[in-house]
Amino acid sequence: MMKYTKLGNADLTISRICMGCMGFGEAGNGQHSWTVDKEHSREIIKKGLELGINFFDTAIAYQSGTSEQYLGRAIRDFANRDDVVIATKFLPRTNEEIEAGVTGQQHIEKMLDQSLKNLGMDYVDLYIYHMWDYNTPLYDIMEGLNHAVKSGKARYIGISNCFAYQLAKANALAEKEGFSKFVSVQGHYNLIFREEEREMAKLCREDTIAMTPYSALAGGRLSKHPGETSKRLQEDSYAHLKYDATAEQDGIIIDRVIQLAEKHGVSMTEISLAWLLTKVTAPVVGATKLHHVEGAAKATELTLTADELAFLEEPYVPHNLVGVMAQNTSAAAKEKHIWSTGSQKI
Repeated sequence: MMKYTKLGNADLTISRICMGCMGFGEAGNGQHSWTVDKEHSREIIKKGLELGINFFDTAIAYQSGTSEQYLGRAIRDFANRDDVVIATKFLPRTNEEIEAGVTGQQHIEKMLDQSLKNLGMDYVDLYIYHMWDYNTPLYDIMEGLNHAVKSGKARYIGISNCFAYQLAKANALAEKEGFSKFVSVQGHYNLIFREEEREMAKLCREDTIAMTPYSALAGGRLSKHPGETSKRLQEDSYAHLKYDATAEQDGIIIDRVIQLAEKHGVSMTEISLAWLLTKVTAPVVGATKLHHVEGAAKATELTLTADELAFLEEPYVPHNLVGVMAQNTSAAAKEKHIWSTGSQKI
């Protein structure tokens, strides 16, 4: 049986598993070649709904908006809109928008309107700031997101790919100005990448901010035996960037996942997610096959002992930040960001 919880301080009841929709969309119409078509996306979404999943995460950037389109159509056909929690994300302003003088507020309104059109919906439950925009004043972002909530187009706001200090800073500004605060954070967190535990997890516990991490199964590495492969494992270049350099040390942990899966008579997916479910509100779990979503749902029924959790955690060694967060580190070093108004710089 699926389990449910609240999304941080929001009045939203969500399934403990969030279905990640990055794998849905028109193949070749975006950055991923391993995506599944409309028909198979619909089957997976329908199966998720049948298993009790009511929380779905997509983004305007996934396959040029076709992920949003596939999800929206399936929800209209298979569910009542009020029974599901839909999250989507927007990217920072483009250089062209900056040069054209498009403000952060205008950019957010434009992106949200396009996402709602793609989804075929009047509102989203959670609108997520996909990654920190170092070229746009924070005030503009927070004001734009507050307007999205006040207009009824978004019920709550979340953030992804940020540092703990950035989330704390943004919510402090929101509190000062009477704006909507971020209720969730979607970071990179799994059994072989635990850097979120340094600061982000502590901030979220203290402020009741929901953690809904992506890459919950490390691009399939935490769900397959060594030597097993898949189209995504072969072709997901971003996942290779994130994990190849640490494959040897991560392999020790993956071997322990295999041992516990054999002990419990369950899949590696169930072990890996059962561990993560002790740490976060609802991991975002991608699915491109029916058995992926079935395994994710089963993980909510598995309880690991304290000794088993320690067994999985013990071999971990610190990892360097990779991908978007590595880029953030570089950008943060050069940050000349505006704290609260266009004339006040920090």
